[in-house]
Amino acid sequence: MFMRTLQSSRTKICFGLRTISCSRMHYQSVSAAPEVLLRPITVPHKVLMSPGPSNSSPRVLAAGSLPLLGPLHSEFLQIMDECKAGIQYLFQTQNKMTLAATAAGHGAMEMACSNMVEPGDKVLVATNGLWGSRFTEMVRRHGGCPVIIEKQGKAFTPDEIERALAVNKPQLMFITHSESSSGLLQPVSNLGHLCHKYNCLLIVDSVASAGGVPLFMDKWGIDVLYTGSQKCLSSTPVPSPISFSDRAYQRFLNRKSKPVSYYFDLEALANYWGCDGAPVRRYHHTAAIAAMYSLRESLAVLAEEGLVNSWKRHADCAERLRNGVRRLGLELFIPEPEHRLPTVLAIVVPPGVDWKAVSAHLVKKYRLEVSGGLGPTAGKIWRVGLMGYNATFQNVDKFLQVFQESLKLQGYSPSRSSKHPTNSCFRQIETLEADKLVINLIFIVAILFY
Repeated sequence: MFMRTLQSSRTKICFGLRTISCSRMHYQSVSAAPEVLLRPITVPHKVLMSPGPSNSSPRVLAAGSLPLLGPLHSEFLQIMDECKAGIQYLFQTQNKMTLAATAAGHGAMEMACSNMVEPGDKVLVATNGLWGSRFTEMVRRHGGCPVIIEKQGKAFTPDEIERALAVNKPQLMFITHSESSSGLLQPVSNLGHLCHKYNCLLIVDSVASAGGVPLFMDKWGIDVLYTGSQKCLSSTPVPSPISFSDRAYQRFLNRKSKPVSYYFDLEALANYWGCDGAPVRRYHHTAAIAAMYSLRESLAVLAEEGLVNSWKRHADCAERLRNGVRRLGLELFIPEPEHRLPTVLAIVVPPGVDWKAVSAHLVKKYRLEVSGGLGPTAGKIWRVGLMGYNATFQNVDKFLQVFQESLKLQGYSPSRSSKHPTNSCFRQIETLEADKLVINLIFIVAILFY
């Protein structure tokens, strides 16, 4: 017997002889809505010239506002396929195992580690900044045995890498192509083939370089390559492109145990992305639908401009910025022109200048953001990002103008700085000519490869 009766503010439900009384949906126990959410959202427009994220173009932002689709709708799967083709172009690879992880760049790093590292594996980590240290921690958490070689703020030579490979005989090696914590560009063009000589696979972090610096995954023998979509692609921080070579995928198939992370499991994601050739693509997780639209559009923007043109635009803007910094009497953190990252310029904080005050003035008065150092470089440098949509002469000139004003407020002047023997501006005339020579050589090589 079931009987339901309402009694003013209370509800009585009878199940046979048992009666349960409760207040109407417990309305009286609901807390008040947060007042901050009863007002419209306010987001200021800032020029993001930090190491990331970069500003998105109106076109990319508009793509993210398109109607949502389901994660297995045919129209959305088509967008995923287009993203895959764009990532293959971005990385210059034909790898089937190419996709975008629903995560920021750190998630792509974790995906590389989770799928490649098994307990007991020896992993050579070449650390010349913060990101090698992060990957080292991930290796430990996945049960691997990291072997660390370190040169803070300096690029490794092939000879140094080969010695470490020969002595340690690792299964995997990790290195950062674009060390954004210091503005370092690490050459990796010959490291993949060097690793293969010692039966080792190469993992490369290109979060701050892919799209802005010459990069050839297949020709350089890179086995796992990932990047962030919020940097040179000027999209949202999620998702993050990643690609696995045939060698890397075969290593994955030969694992003794499944990856610790289900979310980043390459087998499941390969099926969802249509990388495994299976007739049916199965649900794995709900992808970041709107963010995928933005990624697709940012890859379309890159395809329309062309990779070589994008690389050249970033290099030209970087050269213009370096020249302006020298005219201010400031020192570049990376002394070797060929090792200076075009997408993130590191400027040494001169003695007596409060770097935080300079950065705060730029944000407060001009809504222009640059960053200080990170990890080992904290408090020593400013890091200025020139990535994607923001890599323009107009932004460079605007930054130099307001940066000079901010320095003056700190009592800095180029004449005062020149009294410091440490600030030699790296022999401005010679370095300027060296910069031009290196840039020309980079593009001759890039065009030949391309």
